Amino acid sequence: MERLWGLLQRAPQWPPKPIQTIYKRVEGPHQGRLEEEEEDGEEGAELPAHFCPMELKGPETLGARPVHVPWAAAGRKAAPYLFLTALLIFTGAFLLGYVAFRGSCQACGDSVLVVSEDVNYELGLDSRQGTLYWSDLQAMFLRILGEGRLEDAIRQTSRRERVAGSPEMSAMAEDLLEGLSRQKLDHVWTDTHYVGLQFPDAAHPNTLHWVDAAGGSEEQLPLEDPDAYCPYSATGNATGQLVYAHYGRPEDLQALRAKGVELAHCLLLVRVGMTSFAQKVANAQKFGARGVLIYPDPKDFFQDPHKPGLSSHRAVYGHVHLGTGDPYTPGFPSFNQTQFPPVESSGLPSIPAQPISADIADLLIRKLKGPVAPQEWQGHLPGSPHHLGPGPNLRLVVNNHRTSTPIRNIFACIEGFAEPDHYVVIGAQRDAWGPGAAKSAVGTAILLELVRTFSSMVSNGFRPRRSLLFISWDGGDFGSVGSTEWLEGYLSMLHLKAVAYVSLDNAVFGDDKFQAKTSPLLISLIENILKQVDSPNHSGQTLYEQVAFANPSWDAEVIQPLPMDSSAYSFTAFAGVPAVEFSFMEDDQAYPFLNTKEDTYDNLHKVLRGRLPAVAQAVAQLAGQLLIRLSHDHLLPLDFGRYGDVVLRHIGNFNEFSADLKARGLTLQWVFSARGDYMRAAEKLRKDIYSSEQSDERLMRMYNVRIMRVEFYFLSQYVSPADSPFRHIFLGRGEHTLDALLEHLRLLRSGAASASAPGPAPAQGFQESRFRRQLALLTWTLQGAANALSGDVWNIDNNF
Repeated sequence: MERLWGLLQRAPQWPPKPIQTIYKRVEGPHQGRLEEEEEDGEEGAELPAHFCPMELKGPETLGARPVHVPWAAAGRKAAPYLFLTALLIFTGAFLLGYVAFRGSCQACGDSVLVVSEDVNYELGLDSRQGTLYWSDLQAMFLRILGEGRLEDAIRQTSRRERVAGSPEMSAMAEDLLEGLSRQKLDHVWTDTHYVGLQFPDAAHPNTLHWVDAAGGSEEQLPLEDPDAYCPYSATGNATGQLVYAHYGRPEDLQALRAKGVELAHCLLLVRVGMTSFAQKVANAQKFGARGVLIYPDPKDFFQDPHKPGLSSHRAVYGHVHLGTGDPYTPGFPSFNQTQFPPVESSGLPSIPAQPISADIADLLIRKLKGPVAPQEWQGHLPGSPHHLGPGPNLRLVVNNHRTSTPIRNIFACIEGFAEPDHYVVIGAQRDAWGPGAAKSAVGTAILLELVRTFSSMVSNGFRPRRSLLFISWDGGDFGSVGSTEWLEGYLSMLHLKAVAYVSLDNAVFGDDKFQAKTSPLLISLIENILKQVDSPNHSGQTLYEQVAFANPSWDAEVIQPLPMDSSAYSFTAFAGVPAVEFSFMEDDQAYPFLNTKEDTYDNLHKVLRGRLPAVAQAVAQLAGQLLIRLSHDHLLPLDFGRYGDVVLRHIGNFNEFSADLKARGLTLQWVFSARGDYMRAAEKLRKDIYSSEQSDERLMRMYNVRIMRVEFYFLSQYVSPADSPFRHIFLGRGEHTLDALLEHLRLLRSGAASASAPGPAPAQGFQESRFRRQLALLTWTLQGAANALSGDVWNIDNNF
């Protein structure tokens, strides 16, 4: 060693070379992390493939004998020792560096992990640079998600009592908070709202009686499922003749009127399905009915003898508030029992409603007279075929009572590293009236699994650009009360903060058919994700291939507008945040146990023929990959150009009224011009983004802010959120909406008020003053969206 050290001291001193830091992938148990190596080398030079000792020779002249250089010979003899010593030094340094890196990676976070900034994620893994692309994030997510116990979580959740406001629900909330606190999350918290909920009166149960000609009560009809009721029903007595009204849709009631069946002062018997309970009661009230009885007809559910069916003595639960949130504080959040003016939601019915079983409905239908019901109206009750009515007089007594009830929403957050003030929100209803396996246990279990999965991804170095906000909602069975109260509390800032909302409610009712109820902004992203998730029941196919197989126009098969009874509806129609709710279901048959005491884990498992874990896993994969894209992409993957197509499709219905309007000196040209301005603004923004440098963080954030507010632009700024909470011109309700304008235009042909109009029916036919106001409300909202999307307040081009 002394000889070797002497040779090294006499060796030439080479100048220091620049240091290169290289990130390379760590395989094995720490897969997904990156580690540092430091190598000497020229800047930009390739690393040597192998080490080769070199022999140095002095200059030779022609014909001269070789000159012996003593230090060169010694170098050749010492080369193996040099190599071994260098290898030992390098190995020791590497191990020390690796140990130090493992202990510090959580602190260094995104400064170590380099995530692909390619929006399209088309590139694979570059092992030399150690960059994580979309495929790497996807693989990490799927691997960690697969380690969970989703089926057990669904089973355990469905076995707990979860009625909103109950002591059992409070205990579950505490358990949930404790579980979330063990995850790697940045924030966990709750908020409490004091809301008005309606419950049955145990001392004075609801009743149904036959009534004699003199108006006296006769035989009482037993309500076989006394716990089933309709929250927010009007209370009191309702007496009238019975009429069968199919599903209680506007077209059903109009058909009855056309057949000469009088609806005023009657009790309507309607079937579960097609529309929400609230819409059925609102329609009946509009036609003058005094009360509504709602029953589940066997025809609307499974006819397969190999699948379980709903018991004929079961009734179906459902609220009848035509709206969302606490109907006793419309437009205001119910924090801290704050005192509000004594105002009630306009969506509360003024007539009573009660769910009944199929057995009781059969007894009632057998008493009906009048015209025979059309074939398509005939159900599968034993008394079929049956008549429309009227039948004998009935008296319905509803004694539900309102109670101020505390409910708790639970929040968990993973902060983003680049845009922490922008949130991608995912939520699920926690409460349930019965076992609620399909209603809320599946969604709650998937939510908790996604929290665990993303928490583990953070532990493995992943940090999203935007924050992820996971929420467990309370009060969902009363009309998305928990989520709407939260939206009302933060309405003034949500369009500045919330990127999108993903709902996990109503996710699994079957495994044959897939639907996405969504804002148009998310359609393109959903299509992309469907191509990357395997079908749970078609081996070798993606979900996209499954849905596109039967219908090449996949969006016509899959995409549906958000209905009011969806938990995601308020996010878009009230708060202006793009939202989506996924559902797997059976072909042409509804899940029979929804909102009943038979919505158990065992029944859901039997309906899916043992495929519940696979379908729930598919939903989790779909939602999780959607979250990754929304929280990670440099540029938000929201298709802001889609709304131009939506407007064009809707206003295409106006063309048939052009001649009628022209004859009155009126025109719809303003709407067409506003749509053109929106399309030009969208195209300009698209070109600006295409020609921009994605590494410019300031510019990308500016574009993202404009994109994420597009949905908010379609909330009418000319109506009050307290008076017209659903201000969205495409999804909302009121005179400002496109549907209201179209219904009014139809009066040009009918000459009378349409009973199906979403707003209050006018006292007479078409009114020019009303038309002009509706046109102004719609046009200037659409024009405002175009102006906001253009972003240049100093260069707005109005073409009309």
